[in-house]
Amino acid sequence: MSVELDEVVSFLAHHEPFSHLPEEELAALSTQLSIVYLRRGDRPVHRGETNEKLHIIRTGAVDVLGEDEVLLDRREAGLTFGYSTLQGEPISAYDMVAVEDSLVFTLPQEAFSALAQRNPDIARFFSAQSRQVRAAARELADAAPTDVLRTPLVELTRTDVLTSSADTTIAQAAQLMTDRGVSSLLVTRTDNQLEGIVTDRDLRSRVLAAGLDPAQPVGEIMTPNPLTVSTDAPAMEALLHMAERGIHHLPVVDDGRLHGIVTQSDVTRLLHNDPVYLAADLSRRTSRQELTGAFTEATHLAGRFVERGSTPAEASSLVTLAADAVARRLCTLAEEELGPPPVEYAFVAVGSQGRCEMALASDQDNALVLADDYDASVHGEYFAALSTFVCEGLADAGQILCPGDMMAMTPEWRMTCSEWTETFRRWIRDPQPDALLNAQIFFDFRVLYGSEHLGRGVHTAAVEMGKGATRLHAHLASLAARREPPLTFFRGLVVERDGDYANTLDIKKGGTAGIVQMGRLFALASGSSVVDTRQRLREAAGDAVSRQGAQELLDAFDFLRALSFQHQARQLREGVQPDYHIDPKSLGRLERERLRDAFRAIKSMQNALATKYPVRNI
Repeated sequence: MSVELDEVVSFLAHHEPFSHLPEEELAALSTQLSIVYLRRGDRPVHRGETNEKLHIIRTGAVDVLGEDEVLLDRREAGLTFGYSTLQGEPISAYDMVAVEDSLVFTLPQEAFSALAQRNPDIARFFSAQSRQVRAAARELADAAPTDVLRTPLVELTRTDVLTSSADTTIAQAAQLMTDRGVSSLLVTRTDNQLEGIVTDRDLRSRVLAAGLDPAQPVGEIMTPNPLTVSTDAPAMEALLHMAERGIHHLPVVDDGRLHGIVTQSDVTRLLHNDPVYLAADLSRRTSRQELTGAFTEATHLAGRFVERGSTPAEASSLVTLAADAVARRLCTLAEEELGPPPVEYAFVAVGSQGRCEMALASDQDNALVLADDYDASVHGEYFAALSTFVCEGLADAGQILCPGDMMAMTPEWRMTCSEWTETFRRWIRDPQPDALLNAQIFFDFRVLYGSEHLGRGVHTAAVEMGKGATRLHAHLASLAARREPPLTFFRGLVVERDGDYANTLDIKKGGTAGIVQMGRLFALASGSSVVDTRQRLREAAGDAVSRQGAQELLDAFDFLRALSFQHQARQLREGVQPDYHIDPKSLGRLERERLRDAFRAIKSMQNALATKYPVRNI
């Protein structure tokens, strides 16, 4: 065999589904491949045209585009494309475009068919699990309506913005803003690159309240390198950024150059006639009583959005946005009632809210991080009152109290930075059952209110300690592997036999929870501080897990979350408390097949974990 063919055989042997082929089959296959060079922008497969080749990416990357150039997937080295036309309709439903210079092996249809006939696993690979789960995720993404939340910001952006240089005096900047009747000024360089932003609030808090000389340059009080968005970003993205950070202005920048600005009033005017407006407006409520039922209203709004076709990510973002906004507002109201905090603190969300992955049935999981100069005998009463005010206020708003008492109002979860760091060290060093339960929740850690550096400091220290903790990794892998998907040996769906949930299966316990656990393990083992499950899996692709394995988990996660949201939206409409228990008989045949494929993807990764980590020896 030539050196070139040897290299091809070695490449195929390391990538699914060819890695399971016998050596003689791989050798024969390598002689039937041709190699094609694609420049960036080339389209080897066109939507609406015939494709008669399987494409295997040797190097580079190719995007799969649907109708209206919607990005459906990105295929990289070792992955394939174009196979859907080889087992059914020969006309491609997608465009394939090279996003970087690429080398691609091609296999003619006749050779592909013969290979699949000799090796049924090849046919199953391309026609069952990967294709079905990915199709489900894409259908859910494609089904989202073109509503006001998707309006591109270019349609809202104000281009007649007020700008100045950083050496303009504060007094001059204030006069310019007054003359123009605007509430913000963008600080730019001569090449129209954005340096910072100054708002009315900055003039009040950083100049008047601080007694600063207005002859100082405006560069002294600007917010440098502010968060920006692009003109093609949707209105929802701007809304989430502004609500999450408590800001009212977002500069719009394209290719490094300032295009304009979008304000909260621009977006809320757009959304005023849409029910999601309520979620964006939560931060304006002036009392704890006004927030009563607010989170419940937001979950009902999210449920209606799901029934209108919104994706799981959109619905989850809306629920999390509402929970975050209510918590922040309650913290502010608590300080107004109790007075300024005696020491710095951070109110943090953990669990699903920490990951920004709340569903319509999420309860509270939160905690307090206190500065190290905290003295329980002097300051304890204040923070006990504050955390009780916030947690009970969240319950009144509709975000139920945590059944396990993992909330800031529980003294156990109010600790100083040093105490939190030592607690994480103890969990990592001695991962007993209680420690593992806590680690699963508290490693998903996000500051909602107060001192960002306190919360981030604790989380960063925890992640650094956890990176090399192989014993903890093995325990977490064991927990992930034990979350058995409800499948029989012959791919039947296992339902509960009796009790309140008879004849149903738990989509969370046997599905999404295992994926969340695996994502957390991958992030912890790599030292990543990312808390979002989808991002954790993307970062792990090609490292802790194969790219194909990561993609299958992502698709399974999206599909299972979509089923959960649809199920919970129906329950809310019917006045039933939402849960994760779904009756398989309520699903169509294709949905049940996709559900089995999603569970199989999870089970396959659990088997891989059992090989990588000594889970049976724990």
